[in-house]
Amino acid sequence: MGFQKFVEDIVDLLQERMGDAYEIRVLHVTKNNDVEQTGIAITKQEDSIFPTIYMEGLYQEYREGELLGVLVERIINCHEEQSMALDLDMDFFRDYSRVKDRIFYKLVSFEKNKKFLRDAPHLRWHDLAIVFYYALEENVAEGASITIKRQHMLMWKQNAESLYRTAGRNTKRGKPELLASMRELIAEMTGIAMREDDAVPMYVLTNQEKRFGASVMLYSEKIGWLAERFGCDLLILPSSVHEVLLIPDDHVREYSFYRQMVEEVNRTQVEPEEVLSYGLYRYCRKKSEIEEIIS
Repeated sequence: MGFQKFVEDIVDLLQERMGDAYEIRVLHVTKNNDVEQTGIAITKQEDSIFPTIYMEGLYQEYREGELLGVLVERIINCHEEQSMALDLDMDFFRDYSRVKDRIFYKLVSFEKNKKFLRDAPHLRWHDLAIVFYYALEENVAEGASITIKRQHMLMWKQNAESLYRTAGRNTKRGKPELLASMRELIAEMTGIAMREDDAVPMYVLTNQEKRFGASVMLYSEKIGWLAERFGCDLLILPSSVHEVLLIPDDHVREYSFYRQMVEEVNRTQVEPEEVLSYGLYRYCRKKSEIEEIIS
């Protein structure tokens, strides 16, 4: 069975199970980097916010032998659990004073998100864009967020610059940076301690949540500290939207080597919607700022 027929059958089975009081909606959602996914939402007319269950992963389970009925029951259970968490009075969202303390920012590719950015307030930063989101309280829905669109900005009588100032304060305070050596991470994951002289001088920079951690570049103090420790500039390799890698810019290898490394990791290790950039950056120790390496 093809994917489209799979979705149609799931919709029919859900409508039969849920009855006429509910509408089963098929949504085509554009994720980061213009990656499109198909989702299903089970809604009532009065619902202002509702969970979306994405079909691609479920379709893969179906192809591996899972029964349609089992998947339908899982969708219903997921809908019920998430709906209870999202049972919110969204009128508060109109009041900027009530939402401003939970507005954060993240970094995404500028080129790969041009369609999304047409309707989202943003600021350009090198080949990236700073975009904004509202994070729901953890006790309401863990990890759930609302992307801030142009209509929200106008409703709040804000602009991209004021959102940036607000999100900057919140993100630095609420999502503190985390710097760890690759040697430490390998030891943590494998339980095998690497000798100091075997360790590659490579560091991972992210935030404590390890989610949208590449944005730490905008407020990091540890980058400057690491550059002083090595006594040289640092190369910054975009690993994903969640983290970046830091390497001493000791000129042992050409920049083309690191560009190829970034391209290979993006192609083989990173989900398409989590790719940040194919570019390369440098922290200039003398200027205390991050530059994009163009050549």
